Amino acid sequence: MWKRGEGRYALVILGLWILTAAVSLVWTPRPLLETDGYHVWQAPSAAHPLGTDGSGADVLSWLIAGARTDLLIVILTIAVSTAIGLLLVAAMTARATALASATVVVVDALISIPTVLLALILAVPLGASIMVVVLACGLGYGLNLARVARPAALLAARSSYVESARAAGAGAWWTFTRHVVPNVTPVLLVQASLSAGTAVLAESGLTYLGIGVPSGVPSWGRSLATSVKFINVYPLTVLWPGLVVTLVVIALNIMGDVLRDAADPLTNPALRAGSAESMTAGKEDPR
Repeated sequence: MWKRGEGRYALVILGLWILTAAVSLVWTPRPLLETDGYHVWQAPSAAHPLGTDGSGADVLSWLIAGARTDLLIVILTIAVSTAIGLLLVAAMTARATALASATVVVVDALISIPTVLLALILAVPLGASIMVVVLACGLGYGLNLARVARPAALLAARSSYVESARAAGAGAWWTFTRHVVPNVTPVLLVQASLSAGTAVLAESGLTYLGIGVPSGVPSWGRSLATSVKFINVYPLTVLWPGLVVTLVVIALNIMGDVLRDAADPLTNPALRAGSAESMTAGKEDPR
């Protein structure tokens, strides 16, 4: 991954993101609750490297603290969407034809529901919270993951080695996790990275609509939501969180492609060489 330019970019940006999130747990340049009504919308200075917002809070401190919130949202979204996607794939590739057909119909029907609408529905009982963003994104992306991974999963489920495992007495879940899931891993990696990048954008959009991260919780979407109304007067306060979101989303999207190419023997010569050596060693005379 490091040998490719885009891979280096993605690894550096994501590494800085994780490092910033870890540092924010113990330190920020200024206390998050520190405000100064006499220095609102201040330009970048030595005291405030990225300026201040409408309440006089330090923009850099809120961006650093927001890194951990968005990282938490991304991790939870990937976990929820992957779990939902794999369960649906298992149902769509089940030997019970009725269950598989019904699951395909349900997925095709639900996949058309926008993530924003799901968030609005969830916000009624839950209110504006991180959980609304995670559940809405996790459900929406999980449906998409299942739909994209289904062809590869079906191909693996109908292969001769899966039939041999079933004939040997292997259970359905054991067969699915040991034989089907490894065959759809490249698809899972790409979809997980796309889900992570979209989750960052969704957090910003849902927070701007008032149904995402609640007020008082630092996040990049919250920084955008509080400053975008004054973009014509104080554009720098919108530039910084927008730039951070852009860099991270691009890195997440690139990461999926790089991981897929690194894990696929068709695009990774090192893996092909390793497979060839294994086959050659297996054919050697044991004497």
